[in-house]
Amino acid sequence: MHVMIIGGAGMVGRKFAERLARTGVIGKSAIDRMTLVDVVEPTAPKTAAEVRTIVTDLSTPGESEKLVAMRPDLIFHLAAIVSGEAEADFDKGYRINLDGTRFLFEAIRQEGLRQPYKPRVVFSSSIAVFGAPFPQAIGDEYFSTPATSYGTQKAIGELLLSDYSRRGFFDGIGIRLPTICIRPGKPNKAASGFFSNILREPLSGQEAVLPVSESVRHWFASPRAAVNFLEHAATIDLAPLAQRRNLSMPGLSATVGEEIEALRRFGGDKAVKLIRREPDETIIKIVSGWAERLETRRAEALGFRAETSFDEIVRAHVEDELGGQV
Repeated sequence: MHVMIIGGAGMVGRKFAERLARTGVIGKSAIDRMTLVDVVEPTAPKTAAEVRTIVTDLSTPGESEKLVAMRPDLIFHLAAIVSGEAEADFDKGYRINLDGTRFLFEAIRQEGLRQPYKPRVVFSSSIAVFGAPFPQAIGDEYFSTPATSYGTQKAIGELLLSDYSRRGFFDGIGIRLPTICIRPGKPNKAASGFFSNILREPLSGQEAVLPVSESVRHWFASPRAAVNFLEHAATIDLAPLAQRRNLSMPGLSATVGEEIEALRRFGGDKAVKLIRREPDETIIKIVSGWAERLETRRAEALGFRAETSFDEIVRAHVEDELGGQV
């Protein structure tokens, strides 16, 4: 099995590659080759499999063809610029998030026209494809009306994936990730970054800024859950999906206030006091158009699972990133 992870230097891509390196298998298939692709050099995990790292920009014409010529059996397309950056730079957002996706899908189609080739493609989408006004819970039948450029780009990617799968060019599944929390590392340009920042930094004794009110509610899952989603999406039978190839992933609906109370249980009042309130109207406006709660019956019926309490999310971060201690 040859596995290619596009976006392999990102947080989820890195953790997923490390998982595959540890197990050496995906489903019932042994992994003998792994290719990690990103605009910066990915870190190759230690594994018995052959690992190759490639630095390239998927949105550059001709680059997708080079990758697809390697004919990987599994392609995970995780590469994107994040929501805040896509909103701030319209041209860059469409070039990376839309053109890069379209070029990849078309390269797979063209490769298959030359010689039979039909890989499994797992596309990382987002709950940003949904926009307000929302029902009490967004169900599987709810329509996509994104309120941001990032959400629009992801929604178009979902449509392309469904159409290319319908035509038999590849076997695709799109997974709409909840906001992943707690993200390790440094703050990024995602508008949702504060959801992680207000937990990650205080748990390490550092100050963090909260730009929205504590009443803001959102849909979350941990990095562990995200890795599980990807692995499960690569191995399940997609026939039950028929032509509806995009799924909202399970998650946890919680308020910022509930996040903070989970922080208090792990880090005490001293950690909570490190959160500084600084309202940011731009972020407040973006977040107001995001999903608060989803019903994910289709995904759950297929075996996708996530956390059921914010304590589980914080505990996963403490165990995976802080050596089990705060």
